[in-house]
Amino acid sequence: MNPKLVKILKIILPLALGVFLIWYSISSATPEERQKTLEYITQADPKWIILSITMGLISHLSRAYRWNFLLEPLGFSVKVSNSFMAVMIGYLANLGIPRSGEILRAGTISTYEGIPFKKAFGTIITERIIDLIMLLLIISITLLFQSEHLLSYLNDKISNPIITLVILGVLLVLGVLFLKIIKTSKNTLLIKIRQFGEGLLEGIKSISKIKHKGAFIFHTFLIWTLYTAMFYVIKFTVPETATLTIGPVLATFVIGSLAMSTTNGGIGAFPLAIATILVLFNVEKPAGEAFGWILWGSQTAINILIGALSFLFLPIVNREK
Repeated sequence: MNPKLVKILKIILPLALGVFLIWYSISSATPEERQKTLEYITQADPKWIILSITMGLISHLSRAYRWNFLLEPLGFSVKVSNSFMAVMIGYLANLGIPRSGEILRAGTISTYEGIPFKKAFGTIITERIIDLIMLLLIISITLLFQSEHLLSYLNDKISNPIITLVILGVLLVLGVLFLKIIKTSKNTLLIKIRQFGEGLLEGIKSISKIKHKGAFIFHTFLIWTLYTAMFYVIKFTVPETATLTIGPVLATFVIGSLAMSTTNGGIGAFPLAIATILVLFNVEKPAGEAFGWILWGSQTAINILIGALSFLFLPIVNREK
């Protein structure tokens, strides 16, 4: 298949899926349900939304600060303002092209702080590995308290988990074979790929050289505590979800996090996933969708605003460079 066509499809398909899910969510609801969802959203108490947005911004700032701990062992002292704006630009880019944010984030910090792209990108991969570990930890905790509801939801969405495991296994084997070929090949292109990989590996290994390990761990837990707290406070914006305990909120967090990767920034998929899981906790669909739209809409709006401002102010803040 034409590489350009593949690239276009990677951009269009997730967005198209998001638009379809929005259409499906609206068309499958009765007029009464649509009216109810709209009322929940318009009547939401703004103080809880503002609190959730504030928590989100603090988590982004904490992520930028934590990133500097990974960049420091590589021999670079980075301005927190630059790392923060690079993080926000990355979030903005992910709304347009899924997974492009990590590349743009590495490119931004490379441009303004002189860090080799492959090393900067390696530290971001390290971050993603840590994020995955934290998400798995939260999933494990949630399963302890809400296993029945969570497994019921996942069983509905994953028709055959054995096929999924087989596919992952095949990909793992192919990956190992590819690494062995890269390691010994004399091909010019493969040598360049190997050198790039070595740069990535150096960035990933920076975690073992962190000087402030305690602070790094603190910020990691702070980021994910704030993520879950963002969900928790939004429950107070909708009367039907206000009485939810921490268990159901963690379940929505897990499902919402998984839904974010299915479309551009979770558009369409996030509110629908939240509504679906909350139905299992006896929350009506309109209330669940309102919960999802309020949370997704407020966080997405602030990411667009701060991301756009970061594009504007980065050259101004670094005009001496």
